Amino acid sequence: MLDRRESARDKVMYGGVAEIDEHGATRECIVRNISDNGATIEFSNVVKLPPEQMSLRIARKGRSFLARVVWWRDNFVGVAFRAESPSEPVSDLEERLRMSEIKKRQLQRRIKELLGDR
Repeated sequence: MLDRRESARDKVMYGGVAEIDEHGATRECIVRNISDNGATIEFSNVVKLPPEQMSLRIARKGRSFLARVVWWRDNFVGVAFRAESPSEPVSDLEERLRMSEIKKRQLQRRIKELLGDR
């Protein structure tokens, strides 16, 4: 079988939490293997994941990653970490802050609309 990964993965068994939708819903998962560029995670049952990106927190590593789904089979999911450079996974805190600011501005505009720009 052809392995298209950029770097070798270490077999592990870490507990993780995946944020599975834009409303912040989370699901516990098990990280089965991990590298600097991605991981394979397992959920207790089949789960619907966001198409663009998701947040994955791995407490044992003390890290959070932004990840995109690369493959999906039953309750196993392969993800690639979004990174500035291949060896340095990016924390999702900056992205979450940016998204929060966008949502805040949208809500402020909506409040102004509802109040009639008083």
